[in-house]
Amino acid sequence: MRLESNLDLPLPSRATPHAAGYDIRSAEPDFALAAGEIRLVATGLVMALPEGIECQVRPRSGLALRYGITLPNSPGTIDPDYRGEIRVILQNTGSEPVDIARGERIAQLVFARFASPEIVEVAELSATSRGEGGFGSTGAT
Repeated sequence: MRLESNLDLPLPSRATPHAAGYDIRSAEPDFALAAGEIRLVATGLVMALPEGIECQVRPRSGLALRYGITLPNSPGTIDPDYRGEIRVILQNTGSEPVDIARGERIAQLVFARFASPEIVEVAELSATSRGEGGFGSTGAT
């Protein structure tokens, strides 16, 4: 759903039929994101997700490659019980300011199912052939 002041902006959409991500746009007046700056950017969107579905907010690869624009908390998560405006934390990791126009695609949304297991403390874990090996241990000879 779009907030009243943002009816001129399109709803999230996929660029191609096989795209996983839905592009979302800035609802802010045009601004420059300074080198090193982190800014919370409004999208003018609110949504109600079904139970068991999360919405992940991810960077757009073109903005990352061309300008160093990323989302420092990527992927951000929108929970099914959240009802506020979707806002995106943008960060300019580049060395130059980047102009962001109202209506420009700034991030993408990817929807995913999630499980909510009961967390139970146990006295010990079952044994596996991997054990406690991590960080490249499965490729060691």
